[in-house]
Amino acid sequence: MITFTTALVLLVLGYAVYGAFVERVFGADASRKTPCYTMADGVDYTPMPTWKVYLIQFLNIAGTGPIFGAILGILYGPAAYLWIVFGCIFGGAVHDYLSGMISLRKNGASLPEVVGDELGAGIRLVMRVFSLILMVLVGTVFVTTPAGLLASMTGDWGVWGSALFWSVVIFVYYVLATLLPIDTLIGRIYPLFGVALLFMAVGVLVGIFTHDGWMPEITSAFESHHPDKNLFPMLFITIACGAISGFHATQSPMMARCMKNEKLGRRVFYGAMITEGVVALIWAAAAIKFAGSYEALAELMSPSGKSNPAIVVNAICQDWMGTAGAVLAILGVVAAPVTSGDTAFRCARLIASDFLHYRQDTILRRLIISLPLFVIAAVLMNINFDILWRYFAWFNQTLSIFTLWAVTVWLARKGKTFYVTLFPALFMTAVCTTYILVAPEGFGLSYVLSCAVGGGVAVLLFGMFMKWYLQFKKTRV
Repeated sequence: MITFTTALVLLVLGYAVYGAFVERVFGADASRKTPCYTMADGVDYTPMPTWKVYLIQFLNIAGTGPIFGAILGILYGPAAYLWIVFGCIFGGAVHDYLSGMISLRKNGASLPEVVGDELGAGIRLVMRVFSLILMVLVGTVFVTTPAGLLASMTGDWGVWGSALFWSVVIFVYYVLATLLPIDTLIGRIYPLFGVALLFMAVGVLVGIFTHDGWMPEITSAFESHHPDKNLFPMLFITIACGAISGFHATQSPMMARCMKNEKLGRRVFYGAMITEGVVALIWAAAAIKFAGSYEALAELMSPSGKSNPAIVVNAICQDWMGTAGAVLAILGVVAAPVTSGDTAFRCARLIASDFLHYRQDTILRRLIISLPLFVIAAVLMNINFDILWRYFAWFNQTLSIFTLWAVTVWLARKGKTFYVTLFPALFMTAVCTTYILVAPEGFGLSYVLSCAVGGGVAVLLFGMFMKWYLQFKKTRV
């Protein structure tokens, strides 16, 4: 309990101290006019209240990752707490804030355009394809996940409570959220989703402090307690959205187009990521305390030999919050993926329209861009969910590498303290490279060889960056 409480305090201090430092590094300027005024169109560029911009950003990035990922991640032991805290403060929140603020300075440009400006035309093309694939994958997996949770609550309704029925309902909502102006549907319905998600988090947090049970402490942090997986790199892929996630940088430009003042960026971008870290920390602690041991937790979520964190979510809510509270709590868990899925499709539309230079001023123009994306997603919904999720996870974390390196180059060009993103870029490069080499869904190489190559790739990129930077400094003199 001491480790968990300390971790919560550190997250708050991270926002107050390191968040303020990163804001100074960027140089937020309250006097600059933001894109919501200079490029107002009433559809995507529109000024919105700060509380609403923050809430939308938080709900956009908080899919099932900080809940399911944290439950799976705590199987590795208290190192999960460390990764959530330090990954969030020094990695994820910095990644989200700087990518969002650079987009703001570039008139709300989509992530592929931001990255392409810094890393070149070839990378821009790769990022356009990479980002579109990720957005469609996110939209697809975040149809099936909440549909399954809702079906578990309404299964006795017959066809009206089936996973297929809820999939159709959610998909129709996604279509509307993608096509309508951002303040017509998303801006109105997100406060309701926010209340559900907040209720869930607070209810589970109270349960952690009021129910008996065992919780791990920091003393065994660097020993993997997972029965068959190494701490590195598996923990850092398992807990993505609660620590650092490339998907977040694709969402930030949407709010960059609605933010009234640059000084609000820390609250919106850095703050939303810290909030997500709190949610991840709560679920990691709740899962292990409810189960009582790593072995019991693994057994609880895998009654058929296949891990399903939703079982743990349902059990905790039912036991700690009663039937009525459990319904509201599970609705909060449902709201998390839904509010990421809808903006994933919207973001895909913006990315495609940006690089095609195709105006989005009419609903017909928005439909022309969006229809192929919806068709692809509908086809992908028939693929096994586990396969979709594995590919989503790899695309997601790899995207963060591109973003961190692009932001590092931008900071270096501006003469700013680029180390704030250089070190996270190096770490995530080693993590993602090692993972794809050692993972069964990757190349399946030996662990030692994969780690050596992963570290070697990080060192190689560091050398390439420093060579570029030293040459760049000479040209500026």
